Amino acid sequence: MLKIGLLSDTHAYWDNKYAEYFASCDEIWHAGDIGSPEVLEKLRTIKPVRAVHGNVDGHLIRSECPKHLRFKAEEVDVWITHIGGYPGKYAPDVRPDIFTNPPQLFVCGHSHILKVQYDNTLKLLHVNPGAAGMQGFHQVRTLVRFAIEGKTIKDLEVIELNEASIHG
Repeated sequence: MLKIGLLSDTHAYWDNKYAEYFASCDEIWHAGDIGSPEVLEKLRTIKPVRAVHGNVDGHLIRSECPKHLRFKAEEVDVWITHIGGYPGKYAPDVRPDIFTNPPQLFVCGHSHILKVQYDNTLKLLHVNPGAAGMQGFHQVRTLVRFAIEGKTIKDLEVIELNEASIHG
């Protein structure tokens, strides 16, 4: 079994709660808009990290984090990208490949909207962990944890990181 900590859209913001909530995970996945190499390095001190770059990430992050990341976690085919859209409205950049070769788990960020939705047409689970940083219109910062065991994605939980105010 593989335990995953998932976040997106940190926009260079670091919260020590990331370490607290991801300590029990085996890997951390970041779905882009990391914002600074320091955030990436701090995450790597907790657990191994798989990350993609987002539209706000500069050349340093882009040089080590690809736009798309496709891999197997246990027996689950995973695709992580920053701007991916969602079932019924996938982004133009992913549309050709997602319809011809859909993953079992599609992870993206960008919208700052927490969304977990099963796509019945493509038979995949779409997960957007919302935004973990302070930049943007979201009212609550969120993280996601879940497990992958063999071919099964299970035990998904949403963690809310409440603050008095979030502004962008």
